[in-house]
Amino acid sequence: MKRFQKNISAKSFFITYINKLSNILKKEHFDELEKISTHLEKVIKNNKNIFVCGNGGSASISNHFLCDFNKGIKFSSKNKLLPKVISLTNSIELITAISNDLGYDKVFENQLENFSKIGDTLVIISCSGKSKNILRVIKFATKKKLQIISLIGFNQNKYIKKYSKYYINLNTKNYGLTEDLFQSIMHMISQYIRFKNSKISSEIL
Repeated sequence: MKRFQKNISAKSFFITYINKLSNILKKEHFDELEKISTHLEKVIKNNKNIFVCGNGGSASISNHFLCDFNKGIKFSSKNKLLPKVISLTNSIELITAISNDLGYDKVFENQLENFSKIGDTLVIISCSGKSKNILRVIKFATKKKLQIISLIGFNQNKYIKKYSKYYINLNTKNYGLTEDLFQSIMHMISQYIRFKNSKISSEIL
């Protein structure tokens, strides 16, 4: 992100921030997002699970993902679509129990072991793409033949890209920008699926 003098006005900082935000997403990102949207809609229609996970701010987005899909898409489609999104960050009780007894690097893998089946999809949301629990759950999901969608904020990660059916790297070092875009990506996908499956054309835009 651009370096500023300390005396820059708040307004100038905000304008630069929002301009940077809008310039990060490239054509190739939108091409991949279109494929991801088609894939997730198909997963929902096939009555398969969508697992989602992340750490920190990405954990919050994972839980929001659950809300906007399980309630939002179901509501807009008038129960025609019944998403089955499971956020692996949703239970602080389970996360702390697994962390305490088995280690934090196993908090996502351990839960996926309980619920996942062939045909399910795992969505990874990670700024760095380097967290041990993220790498472990990708390895486990690959072994169990789940489809993997990865949203990464920082540098290219060859390991994650290799095992992901769909992969987006935003290539930015700023956590705020990255998490804002993760949230926007989640909203774009969920609202597109809602728009496509709703009879009310003006509901979304």
